[in-house]
Amino acid sequence: MMYEQQQFQQPMLKMDMRKKSIEEEKLEMLDLSGMSLESLPSPSINLATICKLDLSNNNLQNIPESLTARLLNLMVLDVHSNQLRSLPNSIGCLSKLKILNVSGNLMEYLPKTIENCRALEELNANFNKLSQLPDTIGFELITLKKLSVNSNKLIFLPRTTSHLTALRVLDARLNCLRSLPDDLENLINLETLNVSQNFQYLDSLPYSIGLLLSLVELDLSYNKIKSLPDSIGCLKKLQKLSVEGNPLTSPPPLVVEQGLHAVKEYLCQKMNAGHQSPTKKKSWVGKLVKYGTFNGYVRSGARERDQECEAFIMPEYRTMDGLASPRYKGMFSPSRLFSPRTYFSN
Repeated sequence: MMYEQQQFQQPMLKMDMRKKSIEEEKLEMLDLSGMSLESLPSPSINLATICKLDLSNNNLQNIPESLTARLLNLMVLDVHSNQLRSLPNSIGCLSKLKILNVSGNLMEYLPKTIENCRALEELNANFNKLSQLPDTIGFELITLKKLSVNSNKLIFLPRTTSHLTALRVLDARLNCLRSLPDDLENLINLETLNVSQNFQYLDSLPYSIGLLLSLVELDLSYNKIKSLPDSIGCLKKLQKLSVEGNPLTSPPPLVVEQGLHAVKEYLCQKMNAGHQSPTKKKSWVGKLVKYGTFNGYVRSGARERDQECEAFIMPEYRTMDGLASPRYKGMFSPSRLFSPRTYFSN
């Protein structure tokens, strides 16, 4: 009898678990899009069970702080095409949030607490009125793979942008960018970079843009750029380069018309010529020899195509007494001696 009762209870337990899983599946996504909502109704469900919330294409002007704070398991939040002027500070409570779409609103800033969404992989803030992004955004959103902030009023990108090492796509077109961060080389996974249509504002690029070794697409069109950094010639994975609408002189228009391969070859040759030219600034070793720091000599001998090949030998080392004086201190600073701009400058 005991055995029969046990057999009866076990299927009942399985049915209860199945019902529970079906109920949870129904609560996984809450779709309130396109309902012309001006405010959110009081929820009649447990918000902690929702992992996707779609509030897009409404007339919402704000999202209650209390609502966001209870969405503890939310992974996708879509509020695009509303009338939102800001996000609630409690957005930082969404520790599991992976995708956030706030495009097509009236936002002038993103709350600093968004940095607490450390699981975030995709942030879409296109078509807003953003004039800046949180300064330390790059320190916290270390899993971010796609950052879309096109069609805003951004004057610059935070310097910490270069810490977004997981980033694959950066779309900052149609803004008011004056410049890009200097140390872009840290974006080791970046595949697509679009900074086009900043029109009269963006007139130069950092040398580090040519150190984005994973870059496949680069769109620089419709800016005021006159010269591309020689380092772009080193981008081996680059397959698409858009530079139309710029007053380019280097490379010249005739080279640009021949396509990407011709542009990269031109920039490579220019960089190599700058490196080998005797009229260019000498390397840091040469500077130390010039000022008598090393007691070395230069041996010349082998010639290839009428160009002298030199080998530098340092038989002994002399002290650097006197080089700590103010006169020489700046001359031998690491930022000056090892700067790629100095080494490959025109």
